[in-house]
Amino acid sequence: MKRAAGAMAAILATILIAIAAWWSYLLFADRSHPASRTRIIIPRGASFRDIADRLARAGIISNAITFRLYAKLRHAEGAAHAGEFAFAAHQTQSTILQQLESGGAQIAKWVTFPEGFTARQISHRLADEGFGDWRTFYQAFMHDSLVVAGSRTTNLEGYLFPSTYLLPVDATPRAVERLMTDQFFKELPAGAAQKARAHGLSVPQVVTIASLIEWEAKADDERPLMAGVYYNRLRLNMPLEVDASLEYAFPEHKDVITYGDLKTDSPYNTYLHAGLPPTPISNPGRPSLSAAFSPRPSAYLYYVYKGNGHHAFARTLAEQNANIAKYLK
Repeated sequence: MKRAAGAMAAILATILIAIAAWWSYLLFADRSHPASRTRIIIPRGASFRDIADRLARAGIISNAITFRLYAKLRHAEGAAHAGEFAFAAHQTQSTILQQLESGGAQIAKWVTFPEGFTARQISHRLADEGFGDWRTFYQAFMHDSLVVAGSRTTNLEGYLFPSTYLLPVDATPRAVERLMTDQFFKELPAGAAQKARAHGLSVPQVVTIASLIEWEAKADDERPLMAGVYYNRLRLNMPLEVDASLEYAFPEHKDVITYGDLKTDSPYNTYLHAGLPPTPISNPGRPSLSAAFSPRPSAYLYYVYKGNGHHAFARTLAEQNANIAKYLK
Protein backbone atom coordinates (compact mmCIF):
# COMPACT_ATOMS: atom_id res chain seq x y z
CA MET A 1 0.00 0.00 0.00
CA LYS A 2 2.79 2.36 0.88
CA ARG A 3 4.53 1.62 -2.41
CA ALA A 4 1.28 2.24 -4.35
CA ALA A 5 0.65 5.51 -2.50
CA GLY A 6 4.19 6.59 -3.16
CA ALA A 7 3.83 5.76 -6.84
CA MET A 8 0.56 7.74 -7.09
CA ALA A 9 2.18 10.70 -5.35
CA ALA A 10 5.09 10.55 -7.79
CA ILE A 11 2.74 10.41 -10.75
CA LEU A 12 0.68 13.33 -9.36
CA ALA A 13 3.84 15.35 -8.77
CA THR A 14 4.99 14.63 -12.31
CA ILE A 15 1.64 15.77 -13.68
CA LEU A 16 1.70 18.95 -11.62
CA ILE A 17 5.27 19.69 -12.73
CA ALA A 18 4.26 19.12 -16.34
CA ILE A 19 1.25 21.43 -15.97
CA ALA A 20 3.38 24.10 -14.31
CA ALA A 21 6.01 23.76 -17.03
CA TRP A 22 3.34 24.02 -19.74
CA TRP A 23 1.73 27.02 -18.05
CA SER A 24 5.11 28.68 -17.56
CA TYR A 25 5.95 28.07 -21.22
CA LEU A 26 2.68 29.62 -22.40
CA LEU A 27 3.21 32.71 -20.25
CA PHE A 28 6.94 33.34 -20.42
CA ALA A 29 8.41 31.50 -23.40
CA ASP A 30 5.81 31.01 -26.14
CA ARG A 31 6.28 33.74 -28.76
CA SER A 32 4.03 32.37 -31.46
CA HIS A 33 1.51 35.18 -30.90
CA PRO A 34 0.73 37.54 -32.37
CA ALA A 35 1.89 36.31 -35.76
CA SER A 36 2.29 39.91 -36.97
CA ARG A 37 1.87 43.42 -35.57
CA THR A 38 -1.75 43.55 -34.44
CA ARG A 39 -3.98 46.44 -33.43
CA ILE A 40 -6.96 46.11 -31.12
CA ILE A 41 -9.42 48.48 -29.47
CA ILE A 42 -10.38 47.80 -25.85
CA PRO A 43 -13.66 49.50 -24.95
CA ARG A 44 -14.07 51.62 -21.84
CA GLY A 45 -15.46 49.61 -18.96
CA ALA A 46 -14.55 46.22 -20.46
CA SER A 47 -14.09 43.47 -17.88
CA PHE A 48 -10.78 41.67 -17.78
CA ARG A 49 -12.53 38.50 -18.97
CA ASP A 50 -13.75 40.45 -22.02
CA ILE A 51 -10.26 41.89 -22.59
CA ALA A 52 -8.66 38.44 -22.48
CA ASP A 53 -11.28 37.01 -24.84
CA ARG A 54 -10.75 39.88 -27.29
CA LEU A 55 -6.97 39.39 -27.21
CA ALA A 56 -7.38 35.66 -27.87
CA ARG A 57 -9.83 36.19 -30.74
CA ALA A 58 -7.44 38.70 -32.30
CA GLY A 59 -4.60 36.18 -32.08
CA ILE A 60 -2.56 38.37 -29.71
CA ILE A 61 -2.44 35.70 -26.98
CA SER A 62 -2.75 31.95 -27.30
CA ASN A 63 -5.00 31.20 -24.35
CA ALA A 64 -7.46 33.50 -22.57
CA ILE A 65 -7.81 31.27 -19.50
CA THR A 66 -4.08 31.12 -18.67
CA PHE A 67 -3.84 34.85 -19.32
CA ARG A 68 -6.66 35.58 -16.87
CA LEU A 69 -5.22 33.28 -14.21
CA TYR A 70 -1.83 34.96 -14.52
CA ALA A 71 -3.40 38.41 -14.21
CA LYS A 72 -5.35 37.25 -11.15
CA LEU A 73 -2.19 35.98 -9.47
CA ARG A 74 -0.52 39.33 -10.17
CA HIS A 75 -3.57 41.30 -8.99
CA ALA A 76 -3.50 43.02 -12.38
CA GLU A 77 -7.10 42.44 -13.47
CA GLY A 78 -8.07 46.04 -12.78
CA ALA A 79 -4.90 47.64 -14.09
CA ALA A 80 -5.42 47.13 -17.82
CA HIS A 81 -5.88 50.37 -19.77
CA ALA A 82 -8.72 50.91 -22.23
CA GLY A 83 -7.97 52.32 -25.65
CA GLU A 84 -6.30 51.21 -28.84
CA PHE A 85 -3.14 49.12 -28.72
CA ALA A 86 -0.63 47.96 -31.32
CA PHE A 87 1.20 44.83 -30.21
CA ALA A 88 4.41 43.84 -31.97
CA ALA A 89 4.73 40.31 -33.35
CA HIS A 90 5.99 37.38 -31.30
CA GLN A 91 5.60 38.48 -27.69
CA THR A 92 5.00 36.43 -24.56
CA GLN A 93 1.71 36.65 -22.70
CA SER A 94 3.51 38.11 -19.69
CA THR A 95 4.84 40.93 -21.88
CA ILE A 96 1.37 41.56 -23.31
CA LEU A 97 -0.02 41.91 -19.78
CA GLN A 98 2.76 44.32 -18.80
CA GLN A 99 1.98 46.46 -21.83
CA LEU A 100 -1.70 46.50 -20.96
CA GLU A 101 -0.81 47.64 -17.44
CA SER A 102 1.74 50.27 -18.42
CA GLY A 103 0.09 51.46 -21.62
CA GLY A 104 3.38 50.79 -23.36
CA ALA A 105 1.74 49.54 -26.56
CA GLN A 106 -1.10 52.03 -26.41
CA ILE A 107 -1.54 54.18 -29.51
CA ALA A 108 -4.86 55.82 -28.60
CA LYS A 109 -6.80 56.43 -25.39
CA TRP A 110 -10.40 57.16 -24.52
CA VAL A 111 -11.05 60.68 -23.28
CA THR A 112 -14.43 62.01 -22.12
CA PHE A 113 -15.42 65.66 -22.35
CA PRO A 114 -18.68 66.30 -20.46
CA GLU A 115 -21.48 68.46 -21.81
CA GLY A 116 -20.92 72.10 -20.91
CA PHE A 117 -17.13 71.93 -20.74
CA THR A 118 -15.50 75.12 -21.95
CA ALA A 119 -12.52 75.17 -24.31
CA ARG A 120 -10.34 75.86 -21.27
CA GLN A 121 -11.72 72.86 -19.41
CA ILE A 122 -11.25 70.65 -22.47
CA SER A 123 -7.64 71.84 -22.69
CA HIS A 124 -7.01 70.97 -19.05
CA ARG A 125 -8.62 67.55 -19.49
CA LEU A 126 -6.27 66.85 -22.41
CA ALA A 127 -3.26 67.90 -20.33
CA ASP A 128 -4.42 65.72 -17.42
CA GLU A 129 -4.61 62.76 -19.82
CA GLY A 130 -1.03 63.31 -20.94
CA PHE A 131 -1.54 64.96 -24.33
CA GLY A 132 0.67 67.95 -23.62
CA ASP A 133 0.54 71.47 -22.23
CA TRP A 134 -3.02 72.75 -21.85
CA ARG A 135 -2.02 76.19 -23.10
CA THR A 136 -1.09 74.79 -26.50
CA PHE A 137 -4.57 73.32 -26.96
CA TYR A 138 -6.35 76.34 -25.52
CA GLN A 139 -4.51 78.80 -27.76
CA ALA A 140 -5.40 76.70 -30.80
CA PHE A 141 -9.07 76.40 -29.79
CA MET A 142 -9.37 80.15 -29.26
CA HIS A 143 -7.45 81.06 -32.42
CA ASP A 144 -9.01 78.70 -34.96
CA SER A 145 -12.49 79.09 -36.40
CA LEU A 146 -15.13 77.38 -38.53
CA VAL A 147 -17.63 78.30 -41.20
CA VAL A 148 -21.02 77.21 -39.91
CA ALA A 149 -23.97 77.63 -42.28
CA GLY A 150 -22.17 80.46 -44.04
CA SER A 151 -21.06 82.30 -40.90
CA ARG A 152 -17.46 82.39 -39.69
CA THR A 153 -17.15 81.71 -35.97
CA THR A 154 -14.90 83.79 -33.73
CA ASN A 155 -13.18 80.71 -32.31
CA LEU A 156 -14.08 77.09 -31.55
CA GLU A 157 -15.87 77.65 -28.25
CA GLY A 158 -19.26 76.02 -28.68
CA TYR A 159 -18.21 73.74 -31.53
CA LEU A 160 -16.02 71.19 -29.70
CA PHE A 161 -18.77 68.64 -29.29
CA PRO A 162 -18.81 66.98 -25.84
CA SER A 163 -18.48 63.21 -26.07
CA THR A 164 -16.04 60.35 -25.52
CA TYR A 165 -13.32 60.13 -28.15
CA LEU A 166 -10.57 57.65 -28.94
CA LEU A 167 -7.63 60.04 -29.35
CA PRO A 168 -4.20 59.05 -30.70
CA VAL A 169 -1.65 59.45 -27.91
CA ASP A 170 0.27 61.91 -30.12
CA ALA A 171 -2.84 63.86 -31.12
CA THR A 172 -2.16 67.46 -32.12
CA PRO A 173 -4.55 70.34 -31.39
CA ARG A 174 -5.65 70.27 -35.04
CA ALA A 175 -6.40 66.55 -34.84
CA VAL A 176 -8.51 67.03 -31.71
CA GLU A 177 -10.30 69.99 -33.27
CA ARG A 178 -11.12 67.97 -36.37
CA LEU A 179 -12.62 65.08 -34.41
CA MET A 180 -14.71 67.27 -32.14
CA THR A 181 -15.93 69.75 -34.75
CA ASP A 182 -16.77 66.96 -37.19
CA GLN A 183 -18.93 65.47 -34.46
CA PHE A 184 -20.54 68.88 -33.89
CA PHE A 185 -21.69 69.00 -37.51
CA LYS A 186 -23.09 65.47 -37.19
CA GLU A 187 -25.04 66.48 -34.08
CA LEU A 188 -26.34 69.80 -35.44
CA PRO A 189 -30.14 69.50 -35.73
CA ALA A 190 -31.57 68.95 -39.20
CA GLY A 191 -32.63 72.18 -40.89
CA ALA A 192 -30.52 74.22 -38.48
CA ALA A 193 -30.00 77.15 -40.86
CA GLN A 194 -33.71 77.40 -41.67
CA LYS A 195 -34.67 77.18 -38.00
CA ALA A 196 -32.16 79.88 -37.08
CA ARG A 197 -33.44 82.21 -39.82
CA ALA A 198 -36.99 81.75 -38.53
CA HIS A 199 -35.81 83.44 -35.33
CA GLY A 200 -33.85 86.10 -37.18
CA LEU A 201 -30.53 84.60 -36.05
CA SER A 202 -27.53 82.83 -37.53
CA VAL A 203 -26.65 79.26 -36.63
CA PRO A 204 -23.68 80.39 -34.47
CA GLN A 205 -26.03 82.70 -32.56
CA VAL A 206 -28.39 79.81 -31.85
CA VAL A 207 -25.40 77.72 -30.74
CA THR A 208 -24.64 80.55 -28.32
CA ILE A 209 -28.17 80.19 -26.92
CA ALA A 210 -27.57 76.44 -26.61
CA SER A 211 -24.41 77.14 -24.62
CA LEU A 212 -26.39 79.31 -22.17
CA ILE A 213 -28.97 76.55 -21.77
CA GLU A 214 -26.20 74.02 -21.16
CA TRP A 215 -24.94 75.91 -18.11
CA GLU A 216 -28.29 77.07 -16.79
CA ALA A 217 -30.60 74.07 -17.25
CA LYS A 218 -30.51 71.00 -15.05
CA ALA A 219 -33.38 68.92 -16.45
CA ASP A 220 -33.71 68.05 -20.14
CA ASP A 221 -37.46 68.65 -20.15
CA GLU A 222 -36.88 72.29 -19.13
CA ARG A 223 -34.32 73.11 -21.82
CA PRO A 224 -36.84 73.99 -24.59
CA LEU A 225 -38.81 76.13 -22.13
CA MET A 226 -35.65 77.94 -21.05
CA ALA A 227 -34.77 78.51 -24.71
CA GLY A 228 -38.20 80.10 -25.14
CA VAL A 229 -37.45 82.52 -22.29
CA TYR A 230 -34.26 83.67 -24.05
CA TYR A 231 -36.04 84.17 -27.36
CA ASN A 232 -38.82 86.12 -25.63
CA ARG A 233 -36.31 88.43 -23.95
CA LEU A 234 -34.33 88.93 -27.15
CA ARG A 235 -37.53 89.82 -29.01
CA LEU A 236 -38.33 92.45 -26.37
CA ASN A 237 -34.72 93.72 -26.29
CA MET A 238 -34.51 92.78 -22.62
CA PRO A 239 -31.09 91.88 -21.16
CA LEU A 240 -30.83 88.12 -20.82
CA GLU A 241 -29.39 88.41 -17.29
CA VAL A 242 -27.71 85.00 -17.38
CA ASP A 243 -25.25 84.44 -14.53
CA ALA A 244 -23.36 81.78 -16.48
CA SER A 245 -22.54 84.24 -19.24
CA LEU A 246 -21.20 86.78 -16.77
CA GLU A 247 -19.12 84.12 -15.05
CA TYR A 248 -17.55 83.14 -18.38
CA ALA A 249 -15.71 86.46 -18.34
CA PHE A 250 -14.09 85.69 -14.97
CA PRO A 251 -10.66 84.04 -14.88
CA GLU A 252 -11.82 81.66 -12.14
CA HIS A 253 -15.13 80.03 -11.18
CA LYS A 254 -17.26 81.85 -8.61
CA ASP A 255 -19.74 80.02 -6.44
CA VAL A 256 -21.69 83.23 -5.78
CA ILE A 257 -22.28 86.16 -8.15
CA THR A 258 -22.22 89.43 -6.17
CA TYR A 259 -23.93 92.72 -6.93
CA GLY A 260 -20.47 94.11 -7.62
CA ASP A 261 -19.94 91.40 -10.26
CA LEU A 262 -23.10 92.56 -12.02
CA LYS A 263 -21.30 95.80 -12.87
CA THR A 264 -18.39 94.03 -14.59
CA ASP A 265 -17.65 95.75 -17.88
CA SER A 266 -17.61 92.80 -20.26
CA PRO A 267 -19.49 91.93 -23.47
CA TYR A 268 -20.39 88.69 -21.68
CA ASN A 269 -22.21 90.64 -18.97
CA THR A 270 -25.78 90.01 -20.05
CA TYR A 271 -27.03 92.17 -17.18
CA LEU A 272 -25.44 95.30 -18.65
CA HIS A 273 -25.77 94.48 -22.34
CA ALA A 274 -28.88 93.41 -24.21
CA GLY A 275 -28.60 90.71 -26.82
CA LEU A 276 -26.43 87.63 -26.95
CA PRO A 277 -22.86 87.37 -25.68
CA PRO A 278 -20.31 87.56 -28.53
CA THR A 279 -19.57 83.80 -28.55
CA PRO A 280 -20.86 80.62 -26.97
CA ILE A 281 -19.82 80.23 -23.33
CA SER A 282 -19.52 76.44 -23.34
CA ASN A 283 -19.75 73.45 -25.63
CA PRO A 284 -23.37 72.28 -25.57
CA GLY A 285 -24.57 68.71 -25.94
CA ARG A 286 -27.38 67.37 -28.08
CA PRO A 287 -30.32 68.18 -25.71
CA SER A 288 -29.29 71.84 -25.42
CA LEU A 289 -28.70 72.18 -29.16
CA SER A 290 -32.08 70.63 -29.86
CA ALA A 291 -33.78 72.98 -27.39
CA ALA A 292 -32.10 76.08 -28.81
CA PHE A 293 -33.18 75.29 -32.36
CA SER A 294 -36.66 74.14 -31.30
CA PRO A 295 -37.71 76.29 -28.30
CA ARG A 296 -41.04 75.74 -26.56
CA PRO A 297 -43.32 78.78 -27.06
CA SER A 298 -44.54 80.41 -23.87
CA ALA A 299 -45.14 83.82 -22.30
CA TYR A 300 -42.38 83.28 -19.74
CA LEU A 301 -39.69 85.94 -19.32
CA TYR A 302 -38.06 84.80 -16.07
CA TYR A 303 -36.98 81.70 -14.20
CA VAL A 304 -35.39 80.91 -10.86
CA TYR A 305 -33.89 77.68 -9.57
CA LYS A 306 -36.21 75.97 -7.08
CA GLY A 307 -34.15 72.87 -6.31
CA ASN A 308 -34.10 69.22 -7.34
CA GLY A 309 -32.88 70.13 -10.80
CA HIS A 310 -35.87 72.27 -11.73
CA HIS A 311 -36.79 75.93 -12.16
CA ALA A 312 -39.88 78.01 -11.50
CA PHE A 313 -40.87 80.06 -14.55
CA ALA A 314 -42.67 83.42 -14.45
CA ARG A 315 -44.44 85.73 -16.89
CA THR A 316 -44.06 88.96 -14.95
CA LEU A 317 -41.51 90.52 -12.63
CA ALA A 318 -44.04 90.32 -9.80
CA GLU A 319 -44.34 86.54 -10.34
CA GLN A 320 -40.56 86.26 -10.50
CA ASN A 321 -40.11 88.15 -7.24
CA ALA A 322 -42.68 85.91 -5.61
CA ASN A 323 -40.79 82.83 -6.82
CA ILE A 324 -37.51 84.26 -5.57
CA ALA A 325 -39.05 84.88 -2.16
CA LYS A 326 -40.41 81.33 -2.13
CA TYR A 327 -37.41 79.38 -3.39
CA LEU A 328 -34.37 81.49 -2.51
CA LYS A 329 -34.92 81.86 1.22
